[in-house]
Amino acid sequence: MMKLILASASPRRAEILRDAGFAFNVLSSAVDETPFPEESASEHVSRLAAAKAELVAARAIGPAIVLAADTVVALDDRILGKPYSEESARHMLEGLSGRTHTVLTGVTLIRLPDAERVAFVESTRVEFAQLSEEEISRYLATEEPHDKAGAYAIQGRAGRYIPRIEGCYFNVVGLPLARVQRALTELGWTED
Repeated sequence: MMKLILASASPRRAEILRDAGFAFNVLSSAVDETPFPEESASEHVSRLAAAKAELVAARAIGPAIVLAADTVVALDDRILGKPYSEESARHMLEGLSGRTHTVLTGVTLIRLPDAERVAFVESTRVEFAQLSEEEISRYLATEEPHDKAGAYAIQGRAGRYIPRIEGCYFNVVGLPLARVQRALTELGWTED
């Protein structure tokens, strides 16, 4: 039986997999997430997903498939990671207000023991409503934005400010579920 290993400590990614009926183990994969100079958002998430998958694959015992992902919000070719302060979160939300941005998730899957891999980047466009200063302050007071890329959670309170998306909803949460299923199938993973 081939097991699935999630190379992430993200509770959101684990919840997506659990809610979709996947059985999996978690092995954390802390890597430095600082973007390289001149690195595009797509290159950034691809590099980090690969690094996380490789780190966990080196510690895991097969037969297994290691699944790693990294998600960022990109606005005007700028990567918006997790805010480092409330002021940083406010600045991000002010920038997203009334605009459309892109959420990118890099995904790398490595099958063990043969190290066969599938990697891809999923992109979803997200439209944000115009937010008043009062709405931003109220949202910041919930503390929801503080550990989220782009300072918001579509699956939480911020969902009320997002009238439209183009692409995969689960990608915005942190794991493009349908693409992951296809990649798992490509690597020969089957459920019991």
